[in-house]
Amino acid sequence: MAGKLKITLVKSPIGAIPKHKKTIEALGLRKLNKCVEMPDNEAIRGMIWHVKHLVKVEEI
Repeated sequence: MAGKLKITLVKSPIGAIPKHKKTIEALGLRKLNKCVEMPDNEAIRGMIWHVKHLVKVEEI
């Protein structure tokens, strides 16, 4: 796991539980359909796993 991940917010976190909202914010996602590039490591993968219903992930 030595690459980068492109994470896109595809569903609004408005109705999500507060922990998921904080996770989305911690990933750096602020608006719908915006992307961030994060390093591919276990911490980021764990955050993505918790909000996998709100984001789309691509390996780059």
